[in-house]
Amino acid sequence: MRGSISAKGIYKSFATRTGNLAVIDGIDLSVSSGEFVALVGPSGSGKSTLLDILSGFQRPDRGEVIVDGQTLEGPSPKRILIPQNASVFPWMSVQRNLTFVQNGLPNAEKIRLALHYLGLVGLTDFELAYPNELSGGMLKRLEVARALVVKPDILFMDEPFGSIDALTRLKLRNELLRVLSVERHTVLLVTHDVEEALHLADRIVIMTPRPSRVHRVVEVRLPHPRALASVELMRLKQEILLDLGVEIE
Repeated sequence: MRGSISAKGIYKSFATRTGNLAVIDGIDLSVSSGEFVALVGPSGSGKSTLLDILSGFQRPDRGEVIVDGQTLEGPSPKRILIPQNASVFPWMSVQRNLTFVQNGLPNAEKIRLALHYLGLVGLTDFELAYPNELSGGMLKRLEVARALVVKPDILFMDEPFGSIDALTRLKLRNELLRVLSVERHTVLLVTHDVEEALHLADRIVIMTPRPSRVHRVVEVRLPHPRALASVELMRLKQEILLDLGVEIE
């Protein structure tokens, strides 16, 4: 199975009017094929920047990213990034959004795959709708389906559910877990929501304030589905919040 990632000595800074702003200060990280890893940390700690580097959309100032044994040179259809904001094409139907991103296949096969993945994320019967006719939660399902239809090895997700209400967000997380139980992918998720990370991830990487380093990695050894109110998850949540500087009375 493909989809392993190894990042070694990642440094990144950005030029500002007052000089260079160090964002990432020497991060080492390994992700195994099929693993779900969540990145959490304070706002502005470089989580999204790190995700962009690992997905090939930015280059580090120093350090190296190895994917499946090869040095990462740039983006690839085998590594799909789902950004914070909607990225579907509003002028295309739901089905067309999925067929458009498929290359080198007969049209009938593109349609078959589009309908399969729309069914997988619960959008059957909406294939002829347009994005402006969908709810926020349905748009996120469409983005997940469009990412999966190209059969990537790795999914990078940057706060994908951040703008969705709490109840819909919980439903989407359950939907994502159901999809991943059918088709296993390596997943890296950036989130500010510790409960979301505990609900989904095999491991949680806690990042320090900028310039960011890895503070600690927490393994979540509980099987899915996970009871969010379980004693073990509540204990882990309190530990991680303390690491992030949040005390719970």
